Amino acid sequence: MPARLLEPHQLYTVSTLDDLPFSNTSELPDVDQSFAQPRAVDALRFGLAMPKAGFNLFVLGESGSRRHALVSHLIEEVRQKTVAHVDYCYVNDFQNPHAPRLLQLPAGRGARLRDDMQQMTSRLGPAIAMAFESEEYRARVNALEEGFKQRQEGALSELGDTALARGVALMHTAAGFAFAPIDPESKEPINKEAFEQLPTARQRELVDIIKEFQAPLEKLLAHFPRWRHELQEALREIGRDAIRQTIGHLLAEIRTSYVDLPAVLAFLDAVGADIVEFGDTLREARQEEADPETLHFTGSISVQRYHVNLLVDNSTTQGQPVICENLPTVPNLLGRVEHVSHMGTLLANFTLIRAGALHRANGGFLVLDAVKLLTQPGAWDALKRALQSARISIESLGEIYGLTSTVQLQPEAIPLKVKIVLIGEPIIYYLLAEFDPEFAGLFKVAADFDDRIPRNTENSGQFARYLATLARRHQLKALERAAVTRLIEHAARLAEDAERLSVLTRELIELMLEADFLAGSAELISRAHIEQAMAARTRRADRLRERIFEAIQRDILLIATAGELIGQVNGLAAIALADFVFAHPVRLSAAVRIGEGEMIDIEREVELGGPIHSKGVMILSGFFSARFGRGMPLAFNASLVFEQTYGEVEGDSASLAELCALLSAIGAVPIRQCWAVTGSVNQYGAVQPIGAVNEKIEGFFDICAARGLSGEQGVIIPAANVRDLMLKPAVLEAVAAGRFRVAAVDHVDQAIELLTGLPAGDADANGAVPEGSINYLVATHLLELHSMQQLAHEERKPSAKHVSHRKKPVLKQPPKKTSQ
Repeated sequence: MPARLLEPHQLYTVSTLDDLPFSNTSELPDVDQSFAQPRAVDALRFGLAMPKAGFNLFVLGESGSRRHALVSHLIEEVRQKTVAHVDYCYVNDFQNPHAPRLLQLPAGRGARLRDDMQQMTSRLGPAIAMAFESEEYRARVNALEEGFKQRQEGALSELGDTALARGVALMHTAAGFAFAPIDPESKEPINKEAFEQLPTARQRELVDIIKEFQAPLEKLLAHFPRWRHELQEALREIGRDAIRQTIGHLLAEIRTSYVDLPAVLAFLDAVGADIVEFGDTLREARQEEADPETLHFTGSISVQRYHVNLLVDNSTTQGQPVICENLPTVPNLLGRVEHVSHMGTLLANFTLIRAGALHRANGGFLVLDAVKLLTQPGAWDALKRALQSARISIESLGEIYGLTSTVQLQPEAIPLKVKIVLIGEPIIYYLLAEFDPEFAGLFKVAADFDDRIPRNTENSGQFARYLATLARRHQLKALERAAVTRLIEHAARLAEDAERLSVLTRELIELMLEADFLAGSAELISRAHIEQAMAARTRRADRLRERIFEAIQRDILLIATAGELIGQVNGLAAIALADFVFAHPVRLSAAVRIGEGEMIDIEREVELGGPIHSKGVMILSGFFSARFGRGMPLAFNASLVFEQTYGEVEGDSASLAELCALLSAIGAVPIRQCWAVTGSVNQYGAVQPIGAVNEKIEGFFDICAARGLSGEQGVIIPAANVRDLMLKPAVLEAVAAGRFRVAAVDHVDQAIELLTGLPAGDADANGAVPEGSINYLVATHLLELHSMQQLAHEERKPSAKHVSHRKKPVLKQPPKKTSQ
């Protein structure tokens, strides 16, 4: 069966939208958001509604597949619009300041408690100052101090009177208390000279008396510190009573608003007890001296210790919260504790605790980008820990990795109930499923987005409505009918399949935006505006393509488009630069010599060939062994190379061209250079489809057109790729005018016939092939190489000299496959 030359209608499938009457998109209704993604929508609805733990979602889809928009739409559809929210607050634990306590209050009451406590603390300092300045307080203090004074003086007076009756007086000197002898008549202490004039017996008596009273004096003086301590305790208790009365009135006003919240009442009791304990240090002057943000843990007592840190305020939240975190670092997910600098030291307290995305999304949905999450240090593991424990524990990277040894705040963990939606490309999902054993247990639902849909009447109509929806959503001009059909045709080109439509619509949206700009003052966007926008996008991206084509035109890159050459064929190489894909011809050459059947891939030998390309070359060895090596050993070595390429070569789409070059080199049959070839082959010569077929045809066409189309030039493609063709108008016009050709082949024999003009040569029942055919010439030359090899190894065996002249080649091969 010969190769098929394709007709113009086979090179481009026109979109007509005959079943959808409209003149422009303003007449078309909006399409449902779930358009083209029924499988993903079902998975999303199930996962979003499933209340059990572990049924978080991973959304698999390529960029531009409307993943984020559809996820947002479906979350809005399923989330509860009326739900009881909770405010989360952190307050000081007065017994353990490094472990702040958590308060959960009904939505709105957290802000109220915060304001109530701020108002109370603003009044606390003046109230305490007034309590300490009151007449009642001063009177009680004076009474206590007077009683202490009288008690101390009375004890001393009693001891002094007893001593005075014995002839000694108790004296209060600068050095303390001491006993001294007195004059019996004047009762005044005597000096040293007078004491020495006393009889010796009297002197001894007085010394003994002083010694006798010294012990009671020391015992009495030892009681004085205890009495002073008792006085201080009594004074403090008076202060506590004054503060207790003051704070009782302030807290009573607050307690009435929270009688239904035992946790808040317990917090207020703790506040009252702490104020009573430390209230005498809470003075207005002390508050003014310190920085409000650094009062905690600096050695000062401050009213800020009684404040409430409102971590999450849900007073205005309507329905379940939906949070999208664009920078999912550990602090942004789990929250953080901020620090302030005070005298060269970093300090932290419960008022510096800040909420993370998990706090804000608690009770609702958290949407994260998988790549951003995985590239943040520690974020993925931190998220898993939170989901597995169902608790949010604020962590720092310093703690996680042991980089800090200082005492850190350990806020009480918050119960977590959230639905996580990870959005990423399929490769991320499969890598996580393969290498993270915990992933499957946490993300049980995969929502897999399709990247293309069948191009049928129904879907084409839905696609037109979708384009109309996009135009309205982006506030663009309406599109004419011809503009819509052109965009649908371009969607088929993006899908690389004329029977499919790409739903990766980012490029279509960008085209519409550019066409709207180019339309200027026109009322509608026309097909011409779409074509103009497409040409402009290509023009902006094709600098490298122009340089390569210029090199070919100037014969810097050697590409022949006419004449015949042995062992050389025009292959086609595709290059992807971001979103821009183009192709250009490249010369493939094959060289053959006597050997042991080794196929040398020069690209692989110099480490420029990728594994798939190397696989394609090895398949060629299988083809020769299957077709020509069943009756004799292959006695040739061959080398294959992409001429004038200096980068990595990957893919097997050149294996058909390489096989044709090998057949030409072995059979010494020239190949027509007016053809370019693309396609892969299997070990039996069947031609298999490849990618970027449109770009490859157009790449060779542009070179031929620049040199002048002769009508002989063309591209040979796999027959399986015919359904993918959506070629540009210039190619269609040239084919219709007979100035360019596109041929489809199922087997290498069809391709080699086009390239050489000789029949391939089918084997008969006995395995013989017609003389003059390609297969005959190849087999004959292989037999000659085998004979020459035998002569080289067996020079003393004359019977081997004439083998090649007595035998004809016989091909023992399986039936030829003509289709995939």
